[in-house]
Amino acid sequence: MTKKWIVDLALTGILLLLMGYSLIGEAIHEWLGLAMLLLLLFHHGMNLSWYRSFRKRWGSPYQCVQTVLHGMLLFAVLGSMVSGLGLSQHALGFLPPHGGQELARMVHLPCAYWGFLLMSLHLGLHWSAVMGMVRRITGVQTSSKWRRALLRLLAAVIALDGLCAFFRNGLPDYLFMRTHFLFFPPDQTILRFLADYLAILALFACAGYYGGLLLRRSISAKTVKDE
Repeated sequence: MTKKWIVDLALTGILLLLMGYSLIGEAIHEWLGLAMLLLLLFHHGMNLSWYRSFRKRWGSPYQCVQTVLHGMLLFAVLGSMVSGLGLSQHALGFLPPHGGQELARMVHLPCAYWGFLLMSLHLGLHWSAVMGMVRRITGVQTSSKWRRALLRLLAAVIALDGLCAFFRNGLPDYLFMRTHFLFFPPDQTILRFLADYLAILALFACAGYYGGLLLRRSISAKTVKDE
């Protein structure tokens, strides 16, 4: 279980850095992409039980949403990885020239951004498990009403900043293929970039968490009503 959390944390950190393509440099971007590919293979190897129980994961609307989200995330990440391998000029520069780079460029950017947002939603759906792990590590099993209120207020402020950053950084253009080129303002710094993208991650993680919570509660209420 500890290995899974370490791998998931590493994947999240690498993905954040990968989004800053021109800020970290093309060569570092490619090597980080290869590292992420290896970690993804390791991640899925540790979660083979999920695939074995695939047929059982359609029992409730919540499980259906979760399974569809996982499938979309896998598709986006595979698209990003495969197109990235086709575009590599540093990490895999020893490979002979090949065609299809124009298509790879068109696919890589939207897949990368959809993967980032879907990963954030995925994180939100599993946020209760994340907090459970944090409590076990820190030894803090309960929290006061004021602490919970303060944390929720902080999450709301960060999510609001994430909403502004979502449009300020032009993510809709990348997601819906209105542009095929990544643009950063000339005065953009790596710290400002990380702050913006962490806020966007928090925004969609909150959406995933509260969306999943509402869905589970609506299912429970319907079950009680039917009984």
